[in-house]
Amino acid sequence: MNLAIYDMDRTITRAPTWTPFLIHAARRRAPWRLALLPVAIGGMLAYAGKLIDRGTLKQFTHRLMIGGSLSPAERMQLADAFADAVIATGIFTEARTRIRADHQAGYRLVLATASYRFYAEAIAERLGFDAVVATESHFAESGDLLPRIAGENCYGIAKLRMVESWMAQGGIARGDAHIRFYSDHVSDAPVLEWADEAFAVNAHGPLRRLARERGWPCLDWEH
Repeated sequence: MNLAIYDMDRTITRAPTWTPFLIHAARRRAPWRLALLPVAIGGMLAYAGKLIDRGTLKQFTHRLMIGGSLSPAERMQLADAFADAVIATGIFTEARTRIRADHQAGYRLVLATASYRFYAEAIAERLGFDAVVATESHFAESGDLLPRIAGENCYGIAKLRMVESWMAQGGIARGDAHIRFYSDHVSDAPVLEWADEAFAVNAHGPLRRLARERGWPCLDWEH
């Protein structure tokens, strides 16, 4: 089993996706919520100051900009429209080329992202991915999306645990798999170290330094 696992934000996409999704959702559902953006920025500053963690920030900004619940129909409409916009202008050309090449080489394509599944899956589907490992959400009995994370935020060492769990559920033994992993950020070091082939893509300074130490290829898809 050959697996090509990709991070999403700033690895495949030209920009992070969570804040743009929040703005997209607020514009379509309740434009008045755009006035709450300074409050959302305050939450981001609290995270930067290590007063809250990333999961808490995501739940806070979700409730603030989208509201307490989102029906299945609204969720699908928002996710599909956002995914179409990202696919139209927000994907690195070189990312498309590498994804296509991995597919043609027989690799199963997996998107592993800290972004929420409810919209990341729509982007992955349009790019031809076979599976998605992402941050999960709580849902009401009605199927309405709630602004709460289910399980772990798929970030850092948690991403590795979630990829390993996905493999176990699919009956894929680590020893039977050859794994490539692509990421732009040093927070993904646990998965990069674990992979058979690690690629630092559009890497920021800390990851670029780590890649030099480990001998990982650095790929620049921004230019």
